[in-house]
Amino acid sequence: MKLSLVAAALAACSLSLPAAAVGNIADIVIHDRAQNRTLPVYVHEGRHYVVGHPGNEYEIRIRNRQRVDILTVVSVDGVDVITGDTADWQQSGYVLGAHQGFGVKGWRKSLERTAAFYFTALPDSYAARTGRPDHVGVIGVAIFRKKPEPVVQYAPPPRLARSAEADSPYPSAAAEDRSAAGPARDAASGAGASSRAEAPATAAQKSARLGTGHGRQETSVVTYTEFERATATPAEIITIYYDSHRNLVAQGVIRVPSLARPDPFPSPFPARFAPDPR
Repeated sequence: MKLSLVAAALAACSLSLPAAAVGNIADIVIHDRAQNRTLPVYVHEGRHYVVGHPGNEYEIRIRNRQRVDILTVVSVDGVDVITGDTADWQQSGYVLGAHQGFGVKGWRKSLERTAAFYFTALPDSYAARTGRPDHVGVIGVAIFRKKPEPVVQYAPPPRLARSAEADSPYPSAAAEDRSAAGPARDAASGAGASSRAEAPATAAQKSARLGTGHGRQETSVVTYTEFERATATPAEIITIYYDSHRNLVAQGVIRVPSLARPDPFPSPFPARFAPDPR
């Protein structure tokens, strides 16, 4: 058995997430820490998007919807948030208990510290500054279910004829040892194998892409635990893309309503009283 490198412990908390959260096995939302609000999710051509505001710190909030433990492997911009390696789901992850929540606020530096996530221009992103700018703009969570512990079954005792002298004793069954949970080094390539596909630009002009920076260090306490995955591949991969509002408008993700055309037949009496001029 292998130890999961990092598992949620004291830092984990119960998080109340909106119905708009993404995911089935777990709820995932992106929370803007500067504005203290959960970012709304835009769905476009089957993909999920949020608007990032340059300079704002954010966290990835995860809540386990299951009655059993799950392993969540998190990546940002194609980089594993725990190891700092290029994301691969054979890396470390956070273990969440039944209905437990946890906020991933940054790149893990130790069992006690993280470096805050913040939206920034692509050249300042952690991925670009470590020579890996190709997958900037995507957050991913790969989720693994825990391997069930073996079920101990008992054979029923044989039915014996009732003796006049005494009842036959009930034979005892030997209990089998239950093995503890095992390995779990897992990492989510945020988008898995999916690359950043962009819709054709509209009349709106695009600006520089956003990435995630390596910010201030803060306390985030976790500990080691054991976790044995039920499957070699994730049970679910949740992918959330992010960019500036301007870029998402240009890609057609966010639709800006056009200005209403003036009525070709204006009314001669639209109001009863004359308003003050602006």
